[in-house]
Amino acid sequence: MGTTTQTAALPTMMGEGSSPVAGDLSREAEAEVIEASRRGNREAFDSLVVRHQRNVYRLCYRYVNDHADANDLTQEVFLRAWRAMGRFRGQSRFSTWLYRIAVNACLNFRAARKAPTQELPEQLPDPRASASERMVRDERARLVRQAVARLPEKQRATLILKVYNDLTHQEVARVLGSSVGTVKANLFHALGNLRKLVAEGKE
Repeated sequence: MGTTTQTAALPTMMGEGSSPVAGDLSREAEAEVIEASRRGNREAFDSLVVRHQRNVYRLCYRYVNDHADANDLTQEVFLRAWRAMGRFRGQSRFSTWLYRIAVNACLNFRAARKAPTQELPEQLPDPRASASERMVRDERARLVRQAVARLPEKQRATLILKVYNDLTHQEVARVLGSSVGTVKANLFHALGNLRKLVAEGKE
């Protein structure tokens, strides 16, 4: 993807060496940090990275099912955000604006890479669980990931933002540029299709 060399523009892109409390900014403090970032303060922007990087990474991983690709995409999202900070006017929450950049980056990535990505387990095996329990759990997770990947783009984006990133209907609507009614309809159809696809995968 070529993001490795690009991220040199941000010396602490993923928050390395930043203050551990940077991710606990209040909304008022975040507003000040956003304004400083808009003026070109990279240290201020690094604190925004620390605050939001985990949620952005989770969103990207749900799209691509590959930890390395999700990490690259997360880097790219924050690089795009840094370059566009001067155009952020605060008409929506910063996280909403950031998620919109992330969704677009993920869609572009999927369009460029038509072959299915390698699927990795979402967590390390529990040593206390029996082999059969782990197999059942891993197979269920695999079926769900495959089913999510097969959903139409709008349904998949709605499901990832609402269920996995825990956004409200209003926030999802702002990210996707649609109405709340459309978000609810897409979520309803996404959940229905997801159940059907998972059932098909078990057959």
